[in-house]
Amino acid sequence: MGAGIAAHLANAGMQVLLLDVPPAALTEQEERAGASLQDRAIRNRLAAASIARLAKQEPPALYAASFAQRITPGNLEDDLGKLGEADWIIEAVVERLDIKRSVFERIESVLRAGTLVSSNTSGLSVAAMTEGRGQRFREQFAVTHFFNPPRHMKLVEIVPGADTSPETAARLTAACEKQLGKGVVLAKDTPNFIANRIGTYGMLTTIEAMRSFGLGIDEVDALTGPAMGRPKTATFRMLDLVGLDTLLHVVDNVRERSGDAAERAAFARPPELEALVAKGWIGEKAGGGFYRKIKRPGGGSDIETLQLDTMTYAPRRSVNSPVIEAAKQAKGAVAKVKALLFTDANDRYAQFAWQTIKTVLLYSARQLGVVADTVSDIDRAMVWGFNWELGPFELWDAIGLERSVQRMRSEGDDIPAWVEDWLAVGSRSFYKQEGLQRFYVSDGAYRRQEEEPDVISLKALKDGGRVVLGNNGASLLDLGDEVAGLVFHSPNNAIGGDILTAIRQSAEEVSRNWRGLVIANEGRHFCVGANLLMLLLEAQNGDFDEIDDIISLFQNSMLTLKRLDRPVVAAPHRMTLGGGVEACLPADRIVFSAETYFGLVETGVGLIPAGGGCKEAAALADDRTGSSGDLQPQVNALFETIAMGKTSTSGYDVARIGFMRPHDRVVIRGEARTAEAKRTVLAMDREGYTPPSSARRIRVAGREGRAVLQLAVENMRLGGLASPHDALIGRKLAHVLAGGDAAPGAEVSEQYLLDLEREAFLSLCGEPLTQARMRHMLSTGKPLRN
Repeated sequence: MGAGIAAHLANAGMQVLLLDVPPAALTEQEERAGASLQDRAIRNRLAAASIARLAKQEPPALYAASFAQRITPGNLEDDLGKLGEADWIIEAVVERLDIKRSVFERIESVLRAGTLVSSNTSGLSVAAMTEGRGQRFREQFAVTHFFNPPRHMKLVEIVPGADTSPETAARLTAACEKQLGKGVVLAKDTPNFIANRIGTYGMLTTIEAMRSFGLGIDEVDALTGPAMGRPKTATFRMLDLVGLDTLLHVVDNVRERSGDAAERAAFARPPELEALVAKGWIGEKAGGGFYRKIKRPGGGSDIETLQLDTMTYAPRRSVNSPVIEAAKQAKGAVAKVKALLFTDANDRYAQFAWQTIKTVLLYSARQLGVVADTVSDIDRAMVWGFNWELGPFELWDAIGLERSVQRMRSEGDDIPAWVEDWLAVGSRSFYKQEGLQRFYVSDGAYRRQEEEPDVISLKALKDGGRVVLGNNGASLLDLGDEVAGLVFHSPNNAIGGDILTAIRQSAEEVSRNWRGLVIANEGRHFCVGANLLMLLLEAQNGDFDEIDDIISLFQNSMLTLKRLDRPVVAAPHRMTLGGGVEACLPADRIVFSAETYFGLVETGVGLIPAGGGCKEAAALADDRTGSSGDLQPQVNALFETIAMGKTSTSGYDVARIGFMRPHDRVVIRGEARTAEAKRTVLAMDREGYTPPSSARRIRVAGREGRAVLQLAVENMRLGGLASPHDALIGRKLAHVLAGGDAAPGAEVSEQYLLDLEREAFLSLCGEPLTQARMRHMLSTGKPLRN
């Protein structure tokens, strides 16, 4: 965990000193080499090994492998004095109070005024950890609980102690939010803080409800995953990932430190978990827990599920019912939960779902003022820390606050007094929206959610009536300051005819009335590509004229963006694949979220990019080479990227795969990308924007360059690294990227390359093996090698 935090500090551009203890003994290899425990490299070995492991870690801890150079290894004995030069000291040692106190004693001996000190504990008391420390140490100290893995989990719980200064809390909040891109909630110094406490309670009550309703593990996970607005890991898959021993540690910590008898009873150890831990079946890290993976003799593997009554495993089974199916068909977390609960309220599965949801809602309400001061902090902790789509109070609003409380009363539940008081004054929800302002309940009244100048909420703009035009696939919003924002909102943000229509209409509108255009959205992913199902249906029906029209429309829409007489800035995030990349490359600038997975992946479904992706790659090769250089190395690199469907592992990693342009940039705080894109538009407008010339000519490698690429493809086929169909796709991609039959070094028009793209794409659509790849991707979500 310490190395993971160090990696993310390095991601943010900080210089980091990573300290561990000196090793107590030499390894066999060190002994053979004649090393000594006094050698500096040996004394730093543990920290150096942690840094080395970062390069192999999955998911990657670093945005780019080179960022590891920002971390220096050391040890706590030799380098203790260097802590006196630090701006921020983060302790992440084992969760033992005595060891943490010992470390803090040593830190205090060199601590200078103004240095922030924090602990990454997941639940130990601030007061207990700082016992015996001086006033200045306590003023400069707080908990910063990073969730694991630190790069990928958004939540950081900041827990001030009784003596923590307001300045310390404010500086830690600013560092975590603005520099590290985290979502910060302020928690109170209570056992396991907010997210782990409520999340663990939810797991315990789910196990209790499973017993009451006589359900199995497969059934519970079918109900407590996406159907409830929770991750696919649901309950028991999540427990296996976390580790059953880890969960029991959290359970014990709350029970032993709680002063409430009812809560101590609620946090009793479930006998099922104790039995599994006693057997060593503690989850994925031990090879199995509630689930285990069994390898088949002929290859592949199967998942088996634990049968709690016999403590044996059986093949995992699919769970179906009308309420589960209704939840699957519903769109969005709110609709899914309502379908699960209310399609048939008498259904056993619906009653189980109601029981588990109800207990968590009531527990969360009782914790207001105990673990956190606001419903907003509790909700955000669960959304950011456990990947719930709705926090407890957002969920309560979604299912109907008044309606649900009436049902709870009828079932004999004790409603927290503050909730009863809130309803008594005529309130019907914990949150409300007025125009662009969001309010939440606080001390018996609505409090306005604070606005941040670096954050633009597209949802709030849409809800507030700032839609300029739109259709089912996309909307053009007024972002303020005469900048418009094009927002995709089709299923998975896949690009189809509706989005292409919105692009053309938006371009006309922006050209007439706006200073520039931002392309961004707040979907789970920016864009997963074109509408593959529609394309497959047309191909299977032999409607190639229709496909030709679709691709022409796609290409022309992207050209419209590229040649718009106003600046265009794209702000992608997370999965930005295929057509999503082709929607970004025409922009004058791209503002990448640090978590952007960017790539032209069409070869995985037996096709090549045909929405301008190949044309833009050829243009990039020309730009990077210059008028007199050798094009071939640049063309080779981009050909390899596209042919192999390479995808970046971060926004910074886009440079590695060849799609980062000189003026593109990365922002580490995802929520800030739209505001940064807007600022970029305004800056370009102030500087006097000149659009790209429609007469642009692109120098291509030509026939000889194509031969070089196709020879590489043939060598891969002969070496067994590419199937015959892979080779066919590769030859067609080579033909397009090199400029077809053009002479080496010839300058061709953008339309010439777009025509080559379209011709190659159409011919591949007719290939049965390509259609098989498309079907396989649609049915499994994975590429097919055929």
